[in-house]
Amino acid sequence: MREAELWRRLENALGKVYATAWADQVVLADIGGRTVTEALRAGVDCKAIWRAAWEKLELSPRDR
Repeated sequence: MREAELWRRLENALGKVYATAWADQVVLADIGGRTVTEALRAGVDCKAIWRAAWEKLELSPRDR
């Protein structure tokens, strides 16, 4: 998964404005206790970031 796809999925789940704020503020244990933004900067795989966000947001299986 590319970073653009990750952002598209976050925006679809949260809305464009809130997705950015959520990505900057919510810490996800599954990606090392980082926010989405921190994980991207650290080079964490986008697919792993999405799985962690998907889990935290409790999205439906179809969104995985």
